[in-house]
Amino acid sequence: MKEIVKKIEQKDGRTIEIRTGKLAKQAHGSVELRMGNSVLLATVVSNKEAKDDVDFLPLTVDYREKFAADGRFPGGFLKREARPTDHEILIMRLVDRILRPLFPSDYHAETQIMLSLVSHDENVCPEALAGLGASAALAVSDIPFNGPISEVRVGRVSGELIANPTPAQLEESDIDMVIGASADSVAMVEGEMDEISEAEMVEAIKFAHEEIKNHCAVQLELTKAVGTETKREYSHENHDKELEDDVMAYCYDKFYAVAKKASEKHARSNDFKAIKDAFKETLSEEELAEKTFMLGAYFKKAEKKAVRDMVLNENVRLDGRSPSDIRPIWCEIDYLPRPHGSALFTRGETQSLTTVTLGTKMDENRIDGVTEVGSERFYLHYNFPPFSTGEARPIRGVSRREIGHGNLAQRALSRMIDEDNPYTVRVVSDILESNGSSSMATVCAGTMALMDAGVKLKKPVSGIAMGLITDGSNFAVLSDILGDEDFLGDMDFKVCGTKDGITACQMDIKIEGLSYEILTQALEQSNAGRLHILGKITDTISETRAQLKPHVPKIHVMFIPKDTIGAVIGPGGKIIQQLQSDTDTTITIEEIDNQGKVEILGTTQELLDNAISEIKALTFTPEVGDVYTGTVRSVMPYGAFVNIGKGTDGLLHISEINWERVENIEDVLKEGDKVEVKLTEIDAKSGKLRLSRKVLLPKPEKK
Repeated sequence: MKEIVKKIEQKDGRTIEIRTGKLAKQAHGSVELRMGNSVLLATVVSNKEAKDDVDFLPLTVDYREKFAADGRFPGGFLKREARPTDHEILIMRLVDRILRPLFPSDYHAETQIMLSLVSHDENVCPEALAGLGASAALAVSDIPFNGPISEVRVGRVSGELIANPTPAQLEESDIDMVIGASADSVAMVEGEMDEISEAEMVEAIKFAHEEIKNHCAVQLELTKAVGTETKREYSHENHDKELEDDVMAYCYDKFYAVAKKASEKHARSNDFKAIKDAFKETLSEEELAEKTFMLGAYFKKAEKKAVRDMVLNENVRLDGRSPSDIRPIWCEIDYLPRPHGSALFTRGETQSLTTVTLGTKMDENRIDGVTEVGSERFYLHYNFPPFSTGEARPIRGVSRREIGHGNLAQRALSRMIDEDNPYTVRVVSDILESNGSSSMATVCAGTMALMDAGVKLKKPVSGIAMGLITDGSNFAVLSDILGDEDFLGDMDFKVCGTKDGITACQMDIKIEGLSYEILTQALEQSNAGRLHILGKITDTISETRAQLKPHVPKIHVMFIPKDTIGAVIGPGGKIIQQLQSDTDTTITIEEIDNQGKVEILGTTQELLDNAISEIKALTFTPEVGDVYTGTVRSVMPYGAFVNIGKGTDGLLHISEINWERVENIEDVLKEGDKVEVKLTEIDAKSGKLRLSRKVLLPKPEKK
């Protein structure tokens, strides 16, 4: 097959090229995307058959950025790309979340999508291409997929919405969102914002959707050009219609009754299990052995239908709440004695214990990727141990889910950290109990822990997770969803914000055709829920702690002349290391705006003052007009030499001591005396300093 090229013309004149037929031809589908000098290779492979007893789609999405793409070497000892960075994992999740619901529900073959950034353009955000690349690779394959889809990143600069903005534009943007959609409906939203309204958010989504429709049209042209309109045939499920009907007849009413009983999570789970076990007892051992796998699917189907029907018919939820009710909330701050800040947030059966640690520039989170290089002074880590759901399972490092939830909470809070905050801030959320929206509990606990630590926030932030159950004609929007409502429902829409607007969001939709009417209602209902939760937070802590806790290190920021940085650091860092040892402080220096920014961290004000004094001495630069308290070093008949700074002496001439004539200088000053003087002149040629004492004294009136 010869190379086929299709072009997507953006409204701003930039072009995205989709090419196929030249690279990776043994993959079931492969394309390369080009935008500027960025090149993304996307491939997809799917096994012909599903493994036995697999009733889900084993989909893996992998996104990697090659260091060679930017002409760089990998960092570290081994000069080879290793485990994915958090940035890469977050892009994998963006792609996975929109693709997964659009595969046929009965397609269970192991499927792998690989996305590789092989050339990087600093003016192109590659995450804007990842979803499009994955969908285009599926479009040129024979793999069944209910697409095409695409993803568009949206920014807003000076009130104007921009599709796939450049990194420079994002720096100025008050919106940073990624929207994923098919031509017909929006399926995924994620982003952060500067307190925008619900109406502004809907406007941004609609703007992106119009761009996506164009992307989808071009992919359909590509499919036709390649000749892959017809997809492979498959049969990954065996069904027993009679057994399915028997399960529905026996279980549905019983499941409905349990759902209506308004029980807690584990009790409800036990009740559902008892019904399933009772049905299994009606089968012979041979039937049970033969049809166990089918039974699991049929039980799930009957349970899902019963729960959803109950909510739509009764307008009552699994725990007895109405659709808009929020679970009971209780909060505590300063829960742990030693962390710099801590908070406990409990909402229903979801609980987060969150801590805050304050540090210096040395504690920044270093980022050394291909498209991201720098550091973070505010970062948040989210942990989800198995005991939080009453499970015992192996712990094998940080999961993609934990990285994704932590990133969402970080984005929700980051724009509310005061710009003058001098500390590096690390927030850690440990989920102790989980039954719905632990990431939003993290946002709420994080707000309180930051305020407890004394970190200034512009405004407190709360978060809520919204759900949806619809049968096509009727729908119910659910506030503060349970885990079961997320699993059995049609939407998981997390919204974070202050009293004045939205700061972050994440939306996943499991159905096609979500209307903007439902989306708008969900946002309006989320606003009421957020404000309710915010009230509980501010009842617990209304404003940031005015004083840091006694055991929290204090930080002092000072600026020194650029040419004195070397004097503080010393050869091989010898002076600054000694200074830290002598004063028991941590000192960092960086050059900013042509001067040295010094951060000093110490446990007491006395230690800070000692370090400040030493640094001032090391960086002393005399200025004409400044007043100094100096020490007399030596006395001569014509005047005294006064030390006004480390290694800096000036001449106090006998005529500048008093307004009255001084006959003998030793009658007024002796070695070791402290004297207040003003620097009046620095000789341009010799650099010698001339001091005056008399100008600081009242001038006597003429007789």
